[in-house]
Amino acid sequence: MAATVSYDDVEVGTELPAAAFPVTRATLVRYAGASGDFNPIHWNEKFAKEVGLPDVIAHGMFTMAEAIRVVTDWVGDPAAVVDYGVRFTKPVVVPNDDKGAVVEVSAKVAAKLDDEARTVRVDLTAVCDGQKVLGMARAVVALA
Repeated sequence: MAATVSYDDVEVGTELPAAAFPVTRATLVRYAGASGDFNPIHWNEKFAKEVGLPDVIAHGMFTMAEAIRVVTDWVGDPAAVVDYGVRFTKPVVVPNDDKGAVVEVSAKVAAKLDDEARTVRVDLTAVCDGQKVLGMARAVVALA
């Protein structure tokens, strides 16, 4: 699979289609099983509150992975992401109800980096309950 977005068709400021990702306690349990991260702050409300958190929180790496889906869905190939990094600014608090939490992600092309390598930098914004949950979220993407 190769990137389906052409470098020549992208301009600085191009907005990627935004997405909203629901997160429930069941989602966190499934992620814990897949990742091997069974830290009780991600599934045990009593423990999370005892260590000073408002409630159970989503895994940081889960939040990071959900956010990059906006880029991989846009470009059409996960392997086109050649670099990706974030800073975790606020936890995604996941209440124990049917709704859980929702992480809303938007992104835009912030720079064309290398005409020969056909790479762009995409800046992402991830918000939950009106608060930014990832800072300095940036991906370098190789386009067609």
